[in-house]
Amino acid sequence: MWAIWTSAFFLVFHLVVVRVSSNVEGDALNALKTNLLDPNNVLQSWDATLVNPCTWFHVTCNNENSVTRVDLGNANLSGQLVTQLGVLSNLQYLELYSNNITGQIPDELGNLTNLVSLDLYLNNLTGPIPQTLGKLQKLRFLRLNNNTLSGTIPVNLTTVTTLQVLDLSNNQLTGDVPVNGSFSFFTPISFANNKLNASQASPPPPPSPPSRGPSNGNSATGAIAGGVAAGAALLFAAPAMVLAYWRKRKPQDYFFDVPAEEDPEVHLGQLKRFSLRELQVATDNFSHKNILGRGGFGKVYKGRLADGSLVAVKRLKEERTQGGELQFQTEVEMISMAVHRNLLRLRGFCMTPTERLLVYPYMANGSVASCLRERSESQSPLEWPIRKQIALGSARGLAYLHDHCDPKIIHRDVKAANILLDEEFEAVVGDFGLAKLMDYKDTHVTTAVRGTIGHIAPEYLSTGKSSEKTDVFGYGVMLLELITGQRAFDLARLANDDDVMLLDWVKGLLKDKKLEMLVDADLTGNYIDDEVEKLIQVALLCTQSSPMERPKMSEVVRMLEGDGLAERWEEWQKEEVFRQEFNHTHHPNTNWIVDSTSHIPPDELSGPR
Repeated sequence: MWAIWTSAFFLVFHLVVVRVSSNVEGDALNALKTNLLDPNNVLQSWDATLVNPCTWFHVTCNNENSVTRVDLGNANLSGQLVTQLGVLSNLQYLELYSNNITGQIPDELGNLTNLVSLDLYLNNLTGPIPQTLGKLQKLRFLRLNNNTLSGTIPVNLTTVTTLQVLDLSNNQLTGDVPVNGSFSFFTPISFANNKLNASQASPPPPPSPPSRGPSNGNSATGAIAGGVAAGAALLFAAPAMVLAYWRKRKPQDYFFDVPAEEDPEVHLGQLKRFSLRELQVATDNFSHKNILGRGGFGKVYKGRLADGSLVAVKRLKEERTQGGELQFQTEVEMISMAVHRNLLRLRGFCMTPTERLLVYPYMANGSVASCLRERSESQSPLEWPIRKQIALGSARGLAYLHDHCDPKIIHRDVKAANILLDEEFEAVVGDFGLAKLMDYKDTHVTTAVRGTIGHIAPEYLSTGKSSEKTDVFGYGVMLLELITGQRAFDLARLANDDDVMLLDWVKGLLKDKKLEMLVDADLTGNYIDDEVEKLIQVALLCTQSSPMERPKMSEVVRMLEGDGLAERWEEWQKEEVFRQEFNHTHHPNTNWIVDSTSHIPPDELSGPR
């Protein structure tokens, strides 16, 4: 009997300990909910009575039921942050951007030592930047721009060597810009539109010795960034210059790089301006064997810079004419300001009167298209959890282009080939902004239709006018590529009397209730039916023929996170039933279809497998 009581006691004790430890994070998030005003009921699912918060919308947990991600960007929240956030010891992403949050940034955020991304931009935060953020040695993205932060920039931020993006622009920061630390040379840094001191150092070009001179206004920030870039460029360029000289001795490798016109008002401090010769050396004179891909914008080459890092060099394909340099610089700057972990970061550029080249980080896992259809025998197929991750990541990247870039950027060629994958198979949207960049000589509002057959929205094809809803259509088709592993346009399907357009092929199978035939055979059944259905629902909502009826990408993100899909799908079903009844009443003797999706029975996705 004593043994039974002892066992029961320890069992109860264990359950209590587990519940208490799990609830610490739930209590912290519930404290945040209590401190925020939520007019749109975004936090409605945050139920404090649950054992842990892992079932809440906008919260992601790891296998140990510990919170790793809080996604509350663009949620119309107001109120203040709470110190309890500091207990989320495994938190990697804290996304609270584009809200109306006030008050100070809690010092306790410095306890989040696993934090990778802290996005608090576009709020009304006041007070200083906490010194404790210098303890976040895994931090890659720190965006506090467009607030009302004051005080100085913490010097210990320069010790965070993992930083890939640092944006403190559009605040009321004062004092000196810390330059004695170890900000990565390739880190996009922005301190613009603050009240920083005007006296800073800027090394002159070699071989003159460094000198000091006064400057004023925000030009001090540009001078610092330029000075750091110039010094690092000199360090990294020396081996390249030697190699370039060595290779130049062969007649076929001569390359003449004519200086291009530059606009001093265009600030490209966060980008490196490569010489044409430098990129020639990196790509072995744009060797055919280094081609990674080719498309409507030109060819992409794999390259290795003098410092040993791998890059992807996009050589833009356009009529080579004099002029257009200033417009090109302006558009490059626009692209460089779109910084998000799900967007391909522009590392640098090269511009001459005859060449336009863009330099990006090399993506080790290639594109989604190559992983789906062109992988080697040694490569494993993309697993279902990775495909879900790709769907959400790419949606977040596109939502950022549409809602957080000024002016907004319309991709105009969303497809699996333009979704790249980093070392961790995180989705990175590439080729954004290139449609505008390639039209730098065109002053008209509308430009030529650019895109890929099977991904082009019907209204864009008929009118030539693109909008964010044309990107939504392309994204929907890309989701179908992820699910099926098929191409958006494939003449090979004709051999089986199938539709060449992936969207029509999918609708045909759904009409015949053959959902199991949709899923990529490479998954060998290792997927969750309900999750496949939900992705198909999102894809069909995105590919409606009327652009007005398609969701925004920010809505797509919320639906993929589990918020609002059921309601949107039910509404769409009711509209489809009405269309079909109207069609039957007014056209009883025809098979005419009002909407391109109206021939799909509303309940087909819940039918038999």
